[in-house]
Amino acid sequence: MERLRGSLALLLCVALSLPSASAFAQAAPQPAQPPAHPHARQPYQAGQLQGDEKILHALNRFTFGPRPGDLETVKSVGLDKWFAQQLHPATINQSDLSARLAQFPAMQDSTEQLLVRLPSNAMIRQAVDGKVPIPQSGAVHSVYVNEIARYQIKQQQKEKNKQQALVAANAAMPGQDMMGNAVRMSPDGTQSIAAPVEQAQPNRMAADSQPETPAPSDAQIQYILSQQPQQRVASLATMRQPEFDAFRKALKGPQKLALNDGLNPAQKEVVAALENPQRVVNEELAAQRLTRDIYSNAQLQEVMTDFWLNHFNVYLHKNDETPYYLVSYERDVIRPLALGKFEDLLEATAHSPAMLLYLDNSSSMGPDSPAAEKAKMNAARRPDAQKKAPEGLNENYARELMELHTLGVNGGYTQADVTQVARVLTGWTVDRPQRGGGFKFDENRHEPGTKKVLGKKIKEHGELEGRQVLHMLACNPATARFISRKLAIRFVGDEPPQALVDRMAGTYLSSSGDISAVLKTLFKSPEFWSTDSYRAKVKTPLEYVVSAARASNAAIDNWQPLTNALHDMGMPLYGAVPPTGYKWEAADWVSTGALVNRMNFALNLAANKLPGIAITWGAPGALTPIQNYQVTPPAAVVAQSAASVSVPVPTPDAEEPRLEALLVAGGISVATRSAVLEQFNSQSQAQNQATTKPSPAAAKPMKPGQAASALEKQDQLLAGLLLGSPEFQRR
Repeated sequence: MERLRGSLALLLCVALSLPSASAFAQAAPQPAQPPAHPHARQPYQAGQLQGDEKILHALNRFTFGPRPGDLETVKSVGLDKWFAQQLHPATINQSDLSARLAQFPAMQDSTEQLLVRLPSNAMIRQAVDGKVPIPQSGAVHSVYVNEIARYQIKQQQKEKNKQQALVAANAAMPGQDMMGNAVRMSPDGTQSIAAPVEQAQPNRMAADSQPETPAPSDAQIQYILSQQPQQRVASLATMRQPEFDAFRKALKGPQKLALNDGLNPAQKEVVAALENPQRVVNEELAAQRLTRDIYSNAQLQEVMTDFWLNHFNVYLHKNDETPYYLVSYERDVIRPLALGKFEDLLEATAHSPAMLLYLDNSSSMGPDSPAAEKAKMNAARRPDAQKKAPEGLNENYARELMELHTLGVNGGYTQADVTQVARVLTGWTVDRPQRGGGFKFDENRHEPGTKKVLGKKIKEHGELEGRQVLHMLACNPATARFISRKLAIRFVGDEPPQALVDRMAGTYLSSSGDISAVLKTLFKSPEFWSTDSYRAKVKTPLEYVVSAARASNAAIDNWQPLTNALHDMGMPLYGAVPPTGYKWEAADWVSTGALVNRMNFALNLAANKLPGIAITWGAPGALTPIQNYQVTPPAAVVAQSAASVSVPVPTPDAEEPRLEALLVAGGISVATRSAVLEQFNSQSQAQNQATTKPSPAAAKPMKPGQAASALEKQDQLLAGLLLGSPEFQRR
């Protein structure tokens, strides 16, 4: 069950490497008279998608995948009306999502508030140096005290390692002075006559002999866990770092769950922050993103948020502050503008501290700016002073602004244009970035004089120069083509028809870059509804993980298994290092190793082996034998206790259609179904040999409790194999 084997492995590799699911269906060997199946997809009609396939196509492209019941909902509303609603997310009821997002209180804070409540490593260093005040009371005070203690331990360990390395180097190659004394290197790089090793030894031993805080007893642990939530949090906050860390380390599995039992979201956040405040921000950032992707009813907004976060990529681990700025970047910049005007989105990202820090524009300084002239004068006055690397013009953001954000690599700009845009954007920086400050235009760092970008003069006008350039880039026909092509790749195919791209670009220009208008053009295009585009896109890891959770109606209390799965599949959230972000094309995601990771995730998800994630495969009353399996027991049996009633467990062949209809909207091919059942039998036999128990799919009658357990195991394995099928892995 943990490895992908046999016919299903071959099926996945072949099917996902072909251009579309229809091509796979034609290439797969078919029996002369394929068996009838209640959920089998009808053969393609030439030209355009029709009926349920059309709705499923829209759900697979404009959402993160259909949930059970979504097909019927869209049919009742009407496809055109449903799409129009998706273009206006403010009109969609999101009360359920809001309740779920309340689990993450930190995600409502400003960057400055976040850095105060959940300090970064840089904030802690500043607190140690006395540059920022330490809160005087409450749980936040305890967070700072704990983090400062941990920081000091790390610094002491670094110094100890440095001293040990120095001693080892000196012992290996001692030099001699003119008197024959051993000369060794000091930590500051100077030479000194070495003290005898014996004299240094006691000091090192003293440093090593600091006692560890003893682990708490079971009675002490139970005393804390038995307290009421408010008192429990208060008790944890009064512990100092060694005691708190020893307490957390001593907790076993059930005790870890009991620690948060009954705590509200704010209290859970405090407990987590006492251990690691930076991790709280990272985990809540990922958790709220997955919560929205899986549970939001405004699915098109979330799909487009994902699109723009990738287009305007910011790497999570650029520096200590980036995770904190990413909260506001996604919440206040990307999501609310995801379906609006592109120019508004471009300007908002250009002013965002997250972007300015990621692409280093915050440190860019005009060569002839007042700040540069002052730096030159200071250097001239102090020629012997220790010099750090001088700040200067940084072209990173200017280059990516044109190459990746607007015009595209073949957009008609030159290196000279990159340099001029970089000069225009000097002074666009961040106020006190380590403390969560916002955008700041620094006139002293701005390059004076007239610039020339794409043949157009930009007169000296401070910050307005940058806004003029952004407007030029947003309105450029090359930008219209570049953005339209990326949208077509995301929603239509890896090689979208040029005619469609041209029409979308025309809409972009005529609507002043209205993203919703461009998507309407795509929605109404015959290319989008072509039968060749049905299931022609391979899901990215994010799309695969989220769609599996949606299709299975997973109840999720712990987001870590999903973030771990995305990491294993090569697509951690906010984890793309280069400014290009992640690729949408299938070639980047289809390989044997990647497919093994996907299948193992599907099997573990379906079998409820991911902690804090639960799926119920049976429909209501599914294990009630008389109603669901139509077993009519004799009157004498009916009179007996229900526990003694024997019922048959449905065979895999009989149960597969129900699960297929639940999970794989549109059904699977005959070849896939055959491979799933073959793999099911293979896995079941392997489990039986390992456990020496009879197959859970045995047709012999069982008591209700036994039947329920056998059916659950059977459904879990079948469901996992269906979630790993090539049809499910396509959009």
